Amino acid sequence: MPSRKSLVTSDSSPSISRRTLLGRLAAGMGGLALTKRRAVAMALQSSGLAHAYRKDFRMGVAVSNQALDQQLAPELALIAREFNSVTGENAMKWGVIRPDGVTWQWKRADQLVDFARQHKMDVLGHTLVWHSQVPASVFLDAQRQPLTREALLGRMREHIEALVGRYKGRIWAWDVVNEAIDEDKGWRHSPWHDIIGDDFMEQAFRFAHAADPAALLLYNDYNMHNPGKVAFLANVLKDYRSRGVPIHGVGNQSHVGLTYPDLSQWERSIATFADLGLKVHITELDVDVLPPPADTGADVANNAAYSRQIDPWPQGLPAAIEEQLAERYEALFRILLRYRKSVERVTFWGLHDGISWKNNFPVRGRTNYPLLFDRQMQPKPAYQRLIKLAQAS
Repeated sequence: MPSRKSLVTSDSSPSISRRTLLGRLAAGMGGLALTKRRAVAMALQSSGLAHAYRKDFRMGVAVSNQALDQQLAPELALIAREFNSVTGENAMKWGVIRPDGVTWQWKRADQLVDFARQHKMDVLGHTLVWHSQVPASVFLDAQRQPLTREALLGRMREHIEALVGRYKGRIWAWDVVNEAIDEDKGWRHSPWHDIIGDDFMEQAFRFAHAADPAALLLYNDYNMHNPGKVAFLANVLKDYRSRGVPIHGVGNQSHVGLTYPDLSQWERSIATFADLGLKVHITELDVDVLPPPADTGADVANNAAYSRQIDPWPQGLPAAIEEQLAERYEALFRILLRYRKSVERVTFWGLHDGISWKNNFPVRGRTNYPLLFDRQMQPKPAYQRLIKLAQAS
């Protein structure tokens, strides 16, 4: 019979003290708990971002024309695994889907919608009315003179009815109007505004709602941390809400950097529109890691000259900057999780670093690293950080 101070498991087994045995049991249980936590983390990663944040908001990605044209299997498989919402990066813009202003080119958009249906994903239609990537002929009559207000409204209505109508019931939400505000200066002077007037945006939302009453309709813009821009838009939307204009949410593009904008301003923008009873969508998220050449914002018309000083890491991102990127993404998502009742979707503007528009904007030919997947489509430390954050929340 063993003594109180030791246990013998067999005639040949060494004695193990009670304290040692309990310590080993505790260590084993701790190891099992650690193993379980690791297994949960690996399961979250293997099932993707959408699964990890399934209780919070949709996770989306912009799909490139290249992926659609070439049906790139690795990219499409990664999209299907990681995300539950897709946006055509360019496929539905007027200059792509109707490049001459008249003839429709449906193939890419149809492929995007079909892919989403096959994988039970939501589609965000981008975009119906924008001052950029639209043929100049849209605003001109047969004599190459500017259209009248009524003629341009008719052209806007016809375009929206055809595009929204084709995908009625298959597209969850639309960026109806894109980038119509000139920072803190009020309405942008575009042909849409200058020919139709201040109500051009209201008309676009009414046309879109008539074409598909079930679709969610959004206004989308960049630099939404700018207090003047937010205040102007908030006043417009308060008026719309009071008069029953069918707008359901605001898209905050969120082309940000490692040190800009001030995230307290970015958060206040989210809070402002949530307080109006509108849904908030983060529509084009990426984090620029390169030194900015100037204050170019996200207007695609702005470009700057190349220099090696603003392209410091063509061979790869240093570990210290990789860590800053992970910290920045975590900070952004901590804010988004605080507003999970109002934030409906977070979409990354591109699948991986190799195809990001930030490699060529605002400076062409640089090597940028703004997304969660690297050029080999492998998850970066920022991805791992967001998976851990989802697990902890």
